[in-house]
Amino acid sequence: MKPREIRPEVYSVGAVDWDRRLFDALVPLPDGTSYNSYLIKGSEKTALIDTVDPTMQGVLINNLNEVGVKSIDYAVANHAEQDHSGTLPQILEKYPEAKVVVTPRCKGMLIDLLMIPEGKFITVSDKEAISLGDRTLEFIHTPWVHWPETMLTYLREDKILFTCDFFGSHLATTDLYVTDEGQAYEAAKRYYAEIMMPFRANIQKNLERIKDYAIDIIAPSHGPMYNKPEFILKAYHSWVFDEPRNIVVLPYISMHYSTRKMVEYFVDALAQRGITVKQFDLTVTDIGKLAMALVDAATVVIGTPTVLVGPHPNAAYATFLANALRPNLRFVSIIGSYGWGGKTVEQLAAMLSNLKVEILEPVLSKGFPKEADFKALGNLADTIAQKHKEHGFT
Repeated sequence: MKPREIRPEVYSVGAVDWDRRLFDALVPLPDGTSYNSYLIKGSEKTALIDTVDPTMQGVLINNLNEVGVKSIDYAVANHAEQDHSGTLPQILEKYPEAKVVVTPRCKGMLIDLLMIPEGKFITVSDKEAISLGDRTLEFIHTPWVHWPETMLTYLREDKILFTCDFFGSHLATTDLYVTDEGQAYEAAKRYYAEIMMPFRANIQKNLERIKDYAIDIIAPSHGPMYNKPEFILKAYHSWVFDEPRNIVVLPYISMHYSTRKMVEYFVDALAQRGITVKQFDLTVTDIGKLAMALVDAATVVIGTPTVLVGPHPNAAYATFLANALRPNLRFVSIIGSYGWGGKTVEQLAAMLSNLKVEILEPVLSKGFPKEADFKALGNLADTIAQKHKEHGFT
């Protein structure tokens, strides 16, 4: 995309990556992504807010040339991760007068990751400001959103908050601002679930820190900007503060239909008790969809056959994912089948050390499920319904 003016002398100069389908060799990108970079021309100084992924450095350089940038005084690095900082070496080569503005923690990380010389940095403290002449940049430290060195940059006069990954979404679009709120909400929720959810407590604190700022535009480094900031602020507030809902997430895998039969019966039993179920076949599931479901769920039930005395590897991965993402779950259980024995329950329970959950009585069938197994599944559904009711989950 060519540069576009957001406010007089404030430009979007980043890149849209329409075709990328995997991030960090892990996160699916069904809708592509963008690497947003912003240029601010003050009356005395010029600042660049974040750069782009190294694969898109040519787009950024061309956009800066098109805007007519002769010099850059400050290259602000809100976050050290390479999809935002990776083109800093090229920027510093083209604009050798530029200083990299960072938190103290970010300085060390950029030296390690990109081997930028120590003398190229200016470190800023929380709430410190830098003047561009007729414009002022204020830096707000937001550690662990989602790395330890992150900060936000606030352009006071224009009331623009540059948030890097905070409030971002992996969404390739020609729209400068959010136009389709349904699409934007889903993309932002996926992004929150996959990347931000493990740091929910830190995000709660940082939402409180920015609530008194006058904000006309939120400008993240992935996805479109928000010219109605209350839309994304309200969504984040819900995701990080709200109690879980009356939802069971059920990731499962079945090798010879025994576990599948249990899942079919159990899903129906839960539905009859007024519980919403989100079921995921782990042979084909987009892990981003699974992560999104975890945001609101009160309970996860893992369905797995036994493989070599333990859970199926796909079920183990789903359990690892839930533990790593740290959703606000309250209950976990396990259903599935086995041939002669095993330690499926013990192994999966041991993988949930990050979660403050109650593990409900599992249901494991020896071979194909029988009447007693279906009765046990009904009892588990009763238990979950009662637990959700006691906690007021609706």
